[in-house]
Amino acid sequence: MTEPNLVGGGGSGVADAVELSRISDSADSETETKKPRSLWGDAWRQLRRKPTFVISAGIIVLVVLIAIAPGLFSHREAGFSDLTKANQGPSADAWFGYDNQGYDVYARTIYGARASLLVGVFATILTVLFGSLVGIIAGYHGRLIDSLLSRLGDIFAGLPFVLGAIVILTTFNAPGSSPGAVTIIVQVVCSIAVLTWPVAMRIMRSATLVAKQLDYVKAARALGAGTPRIVFRHLLPNTLAPVLVYATIALGAAIGAEATLAYLGIGVRPPVISWGVMISDSRDYFRADPHMLLFPGAFVTLTVLAFVMLGDGIRDALDPKSR
Repeated sequence: MTEPNLVGGGGSGVADAVELSRISDSADSETETKKPRSLWGDAWRQLRRKPTFVISAGIIVLVVLIAIAPGLFSHREAGFSDLTKANQGPSADAWFGYDNQGYDVYARTIYGARASLLVGVFATILTVLFGSLVGIIAGYHGRLIDSLLSRLGDIFAGLPFVLGAIVILTTFNAPGSSPGAVTIIVQVVCSIAVLTWPVAMRIMRSATLVAKQLDYVKAARALGAGTPRIVFRHLLPNTLAPVLVYATIALGAAIGAEATLAYLGIGVRPPVISWGVMISDSRDYFRADPHMLLFPGAFVTLTVLAFVMLGDGIRDALDPKSR
């Protein structure tokens, strides 16, 4: 018996088989190393290329650092006062000048970031948590519960913000009373949350109505999955994106609301230092000493604008139509 010829005409077949095997192995290795792109991964890649996102994120990081460690940005304490320099304008000694009581406007602007940011962060957290909870309950159960909760949200949404805040804050503070710093901050946070939660509720309700119609949610329900499992495992991951966008924008709006309420004299007040308090204290001196209002007002405007731009960038990055 003769051995098969592996060199002659069959040699090319063996070579082709080896080449095909190599190509197949290469393709398999590329498939293994190339991970699937997620929604958040795509969004991050898109955000990094946006100058507006980079600038707004940089401003927000700077404001957060100022609020956490104001001593790194100012060599003076917020309580430092020199009446001999009252109402002096910006100089090398005081970059933002002095106010009518001899306080360094720059130092107070730096230290005022903490209270303004605290009010904004906690008001946003409370608003988003409560609004999202009500929205997901309304959207998931539907029918009578949806109708009742939606009408409740409409009632609160119809209240004018300033008028509602005046009613809430004056109800808890009798004329002539002077609540402590923590008390007034908690009251301002709660008043903002009470008057703004319907927006988060509507966003979460709409997202839940869409998500609960997905096939795997219906399958989970058909297989007997409980409500908590469906909500936390299937609905929440698909409804967080729009709420996150709203929370970013709402945080900036809450900082602006704090300044508005402080300016009206019903929000944060001395001895607490915030940008809103500084704006309120400077309103009678704006014509003669505009620097007292200009700098804290600029910080409020820049911070609010940064959060709004950040929210817009995240919204565009998460929108499938923009990719």
